[in-house]
Amino acid sequence: MEIISLGPQELGLSALLVVLLAVISTIQQLGIGKKILIAACRTVIQLSLIGIVLKTLFETVHLLWISLIAFTMLFIAGREVMARQQRRFSGIWGFGIGTTSMFLSSFVITLLSLQLIISPTPWYTPQYAIPLLGMMLGNTMNSISLGLDQLTREVWRGKGVIEARLVMGQSWQEAILSFRKEALRTSMIPSINSMAAAGLVSLPGMMTGQILAGNSPDTAVKYQILIMFMITAGAGFGSLCAVWLGARRLFDSRHRLRLDRLHPPK
Repeated sequence: MEIISLGPQELGLSALLVVLLAVISTIQQLGIGKKILIAACRTVIQLSLIGIVLKTLFETVHLLWISLIAFTMLFIAGREVMARQQRRFSGIWGFGIGTTSMFLSSFVITLLSLQLIISPTPWYTPQYAIPLLGMMLGNTMNSISLGLDQLTREVWRGKGVIEARLVMGQSWQEAILSFRKEALRTSMIPSINSMAAAGLVSLPGMMTGQILAGNSPDTAVKYQILIMFMITAGAGFGSLCAVWLGARRLFDSRHRLRLDRLHPPK
């Protein structure tokens, strides 16, 4: 099956829909019209550049270059996690919590999948490694962002409850436990919804892409199941790590709540 190519005219028509959305948002004074246009421009520029980079990378398979791309993606994702927080952690912790959590979850799960499940030769073949890591980081980034944002906002609101629990003799783990649980539940909602709706409400991205590329639905389904399990595991383990690190950072060694370690809301 021949793949239908897309030109500037077809892409331009789809861009008009985004412009229309931005115009309507501006008319209704939602305050997001400019953000929509900027995000759309970033999408075009960033994807065009990464297309050039990946084309070169696919032609020159080298672990050093692939590692450089992978860690660049990780650091950018860490920066995005920090930027999306209403009350982000001050200092290096604002960047470090999300980045460390994504490394321990997304990187490890991607490496295990490449070496033990998919097993391309070599295992770091960029056609497999980069897209898999990109999907893992993107979804894990969203879950960690939701989890940390929920944690810090609710702790700020419920500081009186937490301090009362500490006065009654509870440890920091016990005092913040209910807030951690709620943050983790919030962080996992997107992944759970995606798995529950897959095939009934939506055809996930990788499966759709493979079908459009001419692969059989059977092959596309198998890869999509693998990806969704990887994404859910990465999001879950990443959120567990990030929420625990974030909760620990909110207390000092004497089990005192330290909200001064959070920036004021943006």
